[in-house]
Amino acid sequence: MKNCIKLIVICLVLFSCKKQEDTRNERVKSYNASSDFVENTTIGDSLYTVTYLPTSTTKQIVKHQYYTLSYNEKFEQAEWVAYELKKEYLKNNNYKRPYFIEDPKVTTGSADWRNYKKSGYDKGHLCPAGDMEFSKDAYDDTFYTSNIAPQKHDFNSGIWNRIEQKTRYWAEKYNDIYVVTGGILSDSDKKIGTENVSVPKYFYKIVLAKEGKEHKAIAFLVPSENSDQSIYDFVVPIETLEKMTGIDFFPNLKNLKSSKDF
Repeated sequence: MKNCIKLIVICLVLFSCKKQEDTRNERVKSYNASSDFVENTTIGDSLYTVTYLPTSTTKQIVKHQYYTLSYNEKFEQAEWVAYELKKEYLKNNNYKRPYFIEDPKVTTGSADWRNYKKSGYDKGHLCPAGDMEFSKDAYDDTFYTSNIAPQKHDFNSGIWNRIEQKTRYWAEKYNDIYVVTGGILSDSDKKIGTENVSVPKYFYKIVLAKEGKEHKAIAFLVPSENSDQSIYDFVVPIETLEKMTGIDFFPNLKNLKSSKDF
């Protein structure tokens, strides 16, 4: 009897694993089938244009339908993820969370999600799933491993979440904003998993808005630790982030300054 029970349990586990793998394969297959459409389609009619894309230190820019990223193979994550957030995108559809899968558009291969398993770190979204709930496809696209970085849970659910919530407030206030976010990647970073995924000590977020013909921005640099401080205590000049990363965040916008007056 005990042997029969063990056999049944093993069969159920194997079936569950196969179902998960089939789900991942279907998502990749579905993505590949529409990749030509995505590659040649401009999303958004205002801020989401190449005018606002940062430079890439790796030259591996990956375009998804609702966000773009620059992947850094050395650190097994994106050095930046950029996307437009419109007021009408602010929905709460409570979609079922899909499985994380590798990004089929990263030519060097994005990190396997298993690197995070039992690491003590969250799979922290860079383009938040909560910003993409206006569409099931847009929501699911945020679950590529190219769009995550290791984050301490208290940081992810604490100060970082408060900045994400404030970003949605600004999307409503300005109707249309542009967001760039990522970790400050360094050779001295702690590594996790068999692929040595870097654990950033700091994360940044830049929010750009347009008022009339003028642009305004606010930039944050936050240690990867939870904090009860005001988010405005972490505001820095965009130039500070550019010196730390080697990235020109808005090469086509001259004399753009960031401030707390946002």
